Amino acid sequence: MTFSTPITAAARPTRFKRATVTVLAAAGLAGAALTFAPSPAQAAEPTAAPKAAHSVSTKKATDGNNVDGWINEALKVMKAKGIPGSYEGLHRNIMRESSGNPNAVNGYDVNAVNGTPSKGLLQVIQPTFDAYHVAGTSKSLTDPVANITAAANYAADRYGSIDNVDSAY
Repeated sequence: MTFSTPITAAARPTRFKRATVTVLAAAGLAGAALTFAPSPAQAAEPTAAPKAAHSVSTKKATDGNNVDGWINEALKVMKAKGIPGSYEGLHRNIMRESSGNPNAVNGYDVNAVNGTPSKGLLQVIQPTFDAYHVAGTSKSLTDPVANITAAANYAADRYGSIDNVDSAY
């Protein structure tokens, strides 16, 4: 016996086009198999074009969990202040350092052991943040835009650009 109940387009995740549950019964034993395949009608559904990797977000940079907005806002400040760096370089380092969590705190490295834990999107310690803070941004180490611009300013001074940073710095 086969039961097939398609999930509506509005309710299903885009990567799962249709779920068909097939129930098998043999010799008193039952098993279930879940298969994912688009129906002919669903296969013809238009898909949205992929967004550019660094498109400007419609959310404000102050909205939670908006790495894209924070990076784009920081890039505006960096451009105005002459600090080199690209969206790709910032994004790569943010994902490696904090996975995009502006409140990330490293409580186990040498800085933390010495009482100055790395914090924020780009895991900056307070003395580095204070020395490389960019005027016009928040004085808070964990403010996403302030953290990004201070880290990029530091990386520019030490490595030429945040784009040249491929590991902890």
